[in-house]
Amino acid sequence: ATAAVTVTQDSLLNVCMDAKHHKTEPGPEGQLYGQCVLWKDNACCTANTSLEAHRDQSYLYNFNWDHCGAMPEKCKRHFIQDTCLYECSPNLGPWIDQTDTSWRKERIRDVPLCQEDCEQWWEDCQDAVTCKVNWHKGWNWTTGTNQCPKGTMCQKFRFVFPTAAALCEQVWSGSYRYTSHHRGSGRCIQMWFDPAQGNPNVAVAQYYA
Repeated sequence: ATAAVTVTQDSLLNVCMDAKHHKTEPGPEGQLYGQCVLWKDNACCTANTSLEAHRDQSYLYNFNWDHCGAMPEKCKRHFIQDTCLYECSPNLGPWIDQTDTSWRKERIRDVPLCQEDCEQWWEDCQDAVTCKVNWHKGWNWTTGTNQCPKGTMCQKFRFVFPTAAALCEQVWSGSYRYTSHHRGSGRCIQMWFDPAQGNPNVAVAQYYA
């Protein structure tokens, strides 16, 4: 029985999900760009994906952050970091879930985000403007990029997402879970970390696997 358990546990560690731009398995990427550089020692994303993650209208998903006017830079950096974590991290195995959409076979669900990462995201984005709670679906894509659907109103994040938990849990339909765990506790995934100190999310994935 132990052997079987180990196999399943190992299959959750150091893996890439089966999604649109992910590599089949993680490995070093010398040239990761900008905020994605944290993962260069072991990444599920390519250098090109990391570059595109920083563009306002990247070919990754043709997704436009500025759908209700320009998103402030201090807010945008959190969405870029969220994209880098999603595309590059090999430590999301315990939360990979099957999904069947045209563009991916797997997604993440309920990844326990560290409280500080979530609070700071909300703090820096509360004055940004959007028209939707769940950014995964329901957009008007007729122009080839996401636009607010008819009848929706652009409002500040703090009205659309009244709490940090609401933002982290709802914006990508349950991909993240707000936790009261703190950075460095080994119990929550950090969107931000100092790569010189190693990647803290390796231990978190092991704990939950």
